Amino acid sequence: MLDNLLNLVKQQAGSSILNNPEVPNEKNEAAVEAAGQGITGGLQQLLSQGGIKDVMSLFSGKNEINSGNPAVQQVSGNVIQNLMDKVGLNQQQASSVAGGLVPDVLKNLVNKTNDPNDNSFDIQSIFNSLSGGSTSGLNVQNLLNKFKGGLDQDGDGDVDLQDLSAAFSGKGGGVMDKLKGLFN
Repeated sequence: MLDNLLNLVKQQAGSSILNNPEVPNEKNEAAVEAAGQGITGGLQQLLSQGGIKDVMSLFSGKNEINSGNPAVQQVSGNVIQNLMDKVGLNQQQASSVAGGLVPDVLKNLVNKTNDPNDNSFDIQSIFNSLSGGSTSGLNVQNLLNKFKGGLDQDGDGDVDLQDLSAAFSGKGGGVMDKLKGLFN
């Protein structure tokens, strides 16, 4: 997974790194590697800090992947720190690189993961890699499918009392349909 992610970063590095006059050409390769490690590390941090909802939200397509997305912001912060520490860019340069690169890489990662004709990434492998193998017993794709639609009646990215209320009121299908969906 990490090699594929690094290749994805290389593909997206054009204007953010390779053609960026603020990143010296001799540091391009190091910047690409630092950005890839920063993206991976940022996603790992999100999961380890209880941000599975944010990561699932990225892959579900429920929230737009842009610089305003909290998950993208956290991953970008990690990339910025990596670029400063490992490549020697200053804060402004690193922020410029991360702002242009991270949303594009994450969008492409999500698109490739959700594309049944592209097997370069799959959600199970991503989560297994990010969690150090601790999600290997979970069916992450099934969880993602439930997150995408099933129980989140109001589309706010979580399942809460409002969703339960909507299920009982008949909005979006009956409660029995929702419960049946859990066990199928």
